[in-house]
This record gives sequence, structure tokens and C-alpha cells, in this order.
Amino acid sequence: MPTTPASPTTAASPTAPGSPTVPTAPTPKGRATRARIVEGAAGVLREQGIGATTLDDIRARTRTSKSQLFHYFPGGKDELLLAVAQFEADRVLADQQPHLGRLDSWESWQQWRDVVVERYERQGDHCPMGSLFLQVGRSRPGARAIVTGLMRQWQEQLAQGIRALQANGLVVPELDTDRTAAAMLAGLQGGVAIMMSTGDSTHLRAAIDTGIEHLRARATRPAGG
Repeated sequence: MPTTPASPTTAASPTAPGSPTVPTAPTPKGRATRARIVEGAAGVLREQGIGATTLDDIRARTRTSKSQLFHYFPGGKDELLLAVAQFEADRVLADQQPHLGRLDSWESWQQWRDVVVERYERQGDHCPMGSLFLQVGRSRPGARAIVTGLMRQWQEQLAQGIRALQANGLVVPELDTDRTAAAMLAGLQGGVAIMMSTGDSTHLRAAIDTGIEHLRARATRPAGG
């Protein structure tokens, strides 16, 4: 009988000497180990700061060997720091939940506002993401992609919240949701920047409150009003 060609799902034969190594997909255990290293590294960096943290500190916290650390982060400390930056970016949005994901009433917007203010007041003048990007270089493609992705997701969730107000008849449908969400996020970020410089959350509170007041000013008018 003629030999049937191997299908794409057939296991490949052992790699011949000198042939390029085909990377294997990470296993669930491998993904869990990598996530544990990243979360542990984030904790050390928050406590000690980037300048005072060494890979040995991270290895001690995460109980990993040097070879294991470089297995998951072959690019060394910079690659690990980028992974931690992504972890911190995800944490920014996670800390605002569940309120950020259900901005469909004025009460929910107020609850979201309080959570954001409380988060940044608790964080104080230390921004983990800012410190990380100073270390790895904010202009590097990987770092820029993390910041861009965070801001895009944050703005979109605010825009979804405004659209939810419109769907519930609380805001006029003519309001430009994307532009309004962009302005609100810009004001919020400006307030955070000033707070980190001065230690005073007044500007952050004012930025968010003014954004919500702008939405309330575009509330639908009662019938016959």
C-alpha cells in the first residue's frame, strides 16, 4: 500500500540534530507558574521599588530557581518587568469592578467615582506602572502597547456606561459617547498626575465630578417639561 502522508495533527518525529527547535505550547501548569512569578514579582516591586529589587529577591518570593525564571522569561529582567506592567495594567481595571462594568445608573457612576478616588488616594504618590515604564522605557513597543491597550479598554468601558445611560433614557441619545468618554478619561488621568505630584486628590475628585455633572446636564427632559 502507498504510504499515507501524515496529517497536521500527527505527532512530529524527534528533531534531528542541528534542526531548529520548535517551541512547545505552554501547559496549564506552565501558565500557572508564570502567572505566580509575575504576581509575586509585582508584590516585591510594590513593597521595595524597582531600584532596590533584584532577581534574587523575586526568586526568593516566588520560590523559583534561576533556570526556571529564565525559562519563563528568557529576555531576563526587562521581559519580566513588562509582564509585571501588564499585570498592573490589568489590575487598574480590575480594581474598578464591578462598578466600571455596570455604569447604567447615576448611583452606579457615583459608586465608580468613589472607588477610583479611594484607589488612588490609597496608592498615594507611588505609581507601580509609572516606575516600571521608567525602568523598561515607555517608548519601547511592548511598553507602549500596554499603555495603549489599558487606555483603550478604560475609555471603551466608560463609553459603554454612557451608552447604558442613553439606553435607560437618562442621557440624550445625541451625546457623542466616545468623545465624552475620552474627555472624562483625560481629566481623570490629569487629576491622578497632579495628585502624584502634590499628594492632594482635589483635582482628581474635581475632574471626575465635573465629568459626571456634564452627563447629568445632558439628561433627557421629562415629557411635557
